[in-house]
Amino acid sequence: MTDDTDPTVARDPNATPGLFPVPPMGEQERMIEAILFASAEPVSAAELAKRLPEGCDVAEALVHLRSRYAGRGVHLVRVGDGWAMRTAPDLGWLMRTEQVETRRLSRAAIETLAIVAYHAPVTRAEIEEIRGVSLSRGTIDQLMEMGWIRFGRRRLTPGRPLTFVVTDAFLDHFGLETARDLPGLKELREAGLLDSRGMPGAPLHDADEDADAPDGQSELFED
Repeated sequence: MTDDTDPTVARDPNATPGLFPVPPMGEQERMIEAILFASAEPVSAAELAKRLPEGCDVAEALVHLRSRYAGRGVHLVRVGDGWAMRTAPDLGWLMRTEQVETRRLSRAAIETLAIVAYHAPVTRAEIEEIRGVSLSRGTIDQLMEMGWIRFGRRRLTPGRPLTFVVTDAFLDHFGLETARDLPGLKELREAGLLDSRGMPGAPLHDADEDADAPDGQSELFED
């Protein structure tokens, strides 16, 4: 029998009783925990609700589960609209088994990515206006191939131009819940992602520095 006095089980007074009793909150947490551990990608609350038995309170279970993992070696984190289990940031060095060569993004790619991140949704024309130069053909394409930006909604302006926004993969890579958590100028400079010339905004030069790059050389990375 189901204990109707159990305060951890959320019920809709207008809902039709299900064929099976709603699992207790502890069991709901275990189910969500199992799904997230087995998933390589963040899972949305809506998707979790589809997989769990009818009547489960996914939102409440996530709150309890996140609290339970606080301070441990693995954290429950929110990534955009999804949820995922991630190694605690201070223990990430334990997971590294080989030295990975770091390749810096070119200035054109950094500027484009920064504009999309801080001004999204933004059109190609707006990116070019902010940078003050024409956008090379491959920059957007390669950032999209990396999975860091994607198409957004079309603008309700003449021509219905497409907009660009950052992806959940971008947020996950940089450990952000939403784009509102992006760092400020000081943090960007300390991380070496922004030099003394500042954020892209005013015209920087007369032509895209990647225009003269040798054939076959990616403009996305510097040597």
